[in-house]
Amino acid sequence: MSGALEITRIAGVATVQDEGRPGRMHEGIPAGGALVPELLARANQFAGNTRDAAVIELAGSCTLTARGSPFTLATDDGVLHVVPEGGSVAFDASRAFRLRYIAVRGGLDVPLVLGGRGTLLVASLGGHEGRTLRRGDRIPVGTRFVSTVPGLAPLALDLDAPIRVVLGPDLARFTPDAPHVLTREAFALSPSSDRSGSRLVGPRLARLDTDDARSSPMVPGAIEVTSSGDPIVLGPDHPTTGGYPVLAVVARADLGRFHARPIGVPVRFVAQAR
Repeated sequence: MSGALEITRIAGVATVQDEGRPGRMHEGIPAGGALVPELLARANQFAGNTRDAAVIELAGSCTLTARGSPFTLATDDGVLHVVPEGGSVAFDASRAFRLRYIAVRGGLDVPLVLGGRGTLLVASLGGHEGRTLRRGDRIPVGTRFVSTVPGLAPLALDLDAPIRVVLGPDLARFTPDAPHVLTREAFALSPSSDRSGSRLVGPRLARLDTDDARSSPMVPGAIEVTSSGDPIVLGPDHPTTGGYPVLAVVARADLGRFHARPIGVPVRFVAQAR
């Protein structure tokens, strides 16, 4: 370890995240990982890291201070900060996206837990002590992740384009007009959204049954609908099983674009063929 980043100010929610720990759903452990993988990858590229290095996922603002060594920090929008030992840099909330990703050259040196370094809040594991970051936390910075990455691919996160979904699998548990409401009306992300699921504010999606059905396996992007008709789009920390019926599933290619959308910004869905 060559030093650490200290959280000297935090307003909002920040966690350590990486590309996740896939392949453990059968053990009841969701894949986790960054809400917006495209932004995680860009922050690491700008920092000179391999794409799987652990970074800070920030919903809000914070100030980071270099302890024990100078560091180079990079955000997903390509801004580099060379911070001397004892120096600090403040990061505001992203104006373009729901989240901001902050990478440090060398990666955050947190323990590898079940194949990943990211924080799984629902299980209090991974990341920094399995929790959100607090003022006074010191996160070690590593060196083994560093690599040279030539160039950057264009960032394709069009927030104005509709989000593609595949209808089903539980269409029989909804009224016939529910799929049309989902794909013809506008919704918005609720402030109560988190990494487990993004709650949507908008028209009611009418169901035909109650909540006494058997639990079924769930996947990221599944659009569950509560008994009150409110949709929830499951995030990377979603429960591996659930009892709410699923009206549709967000296309995997559009998940990052969906989660990048700021709270309150309208979102529209469009059905695509299976």
